[in-house]
Amino acid sequence: MQRMGMVIGLEPAKLAEYKRLHAAVWPDILVLISECNITNYSIFLKEPENLLFGYWEYVGQDFDADMAKMAAHPKNQEWWSVCMPCQKPLATRKEGEWWAMMEEVFHHD
Repeated sequence: MQRMGMVIGLEPAKLAEYKRLHAAVWPDILVLISECNITNYSIFLKEPENLLFGYWEYVGQDFDADMAKMAAHPKNQEWWSVCMPCQKPLATRKEGEWWAMMEEVFHHD
């Protein structure tokens, strides 16, 4: 199991829409997340900075393949088309990232 954290900004004018979307995530998206070996997935919001922090645990064997499967899924592409306009990627993210991945520097069970 691999714990993963990521961060992205949220457009202030889209705050209510983003909360509404995530209060009722489409069932097909929830199934896809599980099929792609992601568990314990949470997104936290820090206001007034409007930063989103995402956390999940990856329990699969091939992260790149699972992420490619997720990205290729038509329903997920539709989901991203409504969520991504709400998000404001960090200027410091790595090339190819939308959400900026974070380094785990501490963990305690």
